[in-house]
Amino acid sequence: MELRQLRYFAVLAEELNFTRAAARLHISQPPLSLQIAQLERELDVRLFDRNNRRVVLTEAGEAFLNDVRITLGRLADATSRARDVEQGLAGRIEIGLSGSHFMGPVPALIARYKQENPQVSVLLNEMNPAAQLEALRGHRIDVSISRSKVDDELLQSMPLWPDPVVVALPTAHPLAGRARVDLSALADDNFVVLRQETSGFARLLAQACAQAGLLPRVVQTVAEVPAQLALVQAGLGVALVPRSTCEHFGERIAVCELSASVGQGMVYAVTRREGGRRALDPFLHAAAEMGQELRRDRRGRRARKAAGLSGPAVSEGEGAG
Repeated sequence: MELRQLRYFAVLAEELNFTRAAARLHISQPPLSLQIAQLERELDVRLFDRNNRRVVLTEAGEAFLNDVRITLGRLADATSRARDVEQGLAGRIEIGLSGSHFMGPVPALIARYKQENPQVSVLLNEMNPAAQLEALRGHRIDVSISRSKVDDELLQSMPLWPDPVVVALPTAHPLAGRARVDLSALADDNFVVLRQETSGFARLLAQACAQAGLLPRVVQTVAEVPAQLALVQAGLGVALVPRSTCEHFGERIAVCELSASVGQGMVYAVTRREGGRRALDPFLHAAAEMGQELRRDRRGRRARKAAGLSGPAVSEGEGAG
């Protein structure tokens, strides 16, 4: 049994006329008659009663038509899904990320991507940065959202958006009221730090401290930034963290900017060089767009701050006159 025989049968069952059915199928009538006869022989069932005046479905033909329509419908759906996957409009992507990214722009990015690509399943895998890279190399995830840039023979990094490093302090800390501090001002403080063995970001911070001549007095080592901030809130020490993670704590902690040499921070999308699922490209495009928007917002805030203004930006056409 061939797929074309099922299509020929379905069209003939709708037209009940060999001439019209052949025209719809863009074939001549004899090949259509031959294929229907072969199908009936293979099924050992008479599907049509036909004579010189009419063609009608038999009872067996009516039953067969119902199943054939279901089969052809499922095939059409499967074909459509395959094409959507090929074009990146369907399928799934596996994302690796640490818990701190749930406190930044990533949830909004996932929501936007899902709204624009409802047929793509987005699976989030919360794991430490070292495990993300291992999973990425092992093809268990498609992209890692990381604060560390990785470029080697297998992996590549695309910058997404800036996320400057700040110092989080207990609200009662003597420096809590300052807008900016140098690392040297923290020399006598207790530090809550991330585990360097599982976080490239933690190693970068340790290197920055060493270059600044600061040897942090570590009192607690944790796996995730939210744990750092919770301990800062409790008054156990200070912590160097991405700015985006502090917003959820509001006034429960104090936040100070750091010098430019330490305060620079970036979020990257780390992927395999060889490419991956088709749906990954639209996701990376959406992430890049969000990064551009965040940069524009940040520049706007800086400009308003420099001008002595506060509050949201005034849109074009408002405020003048």
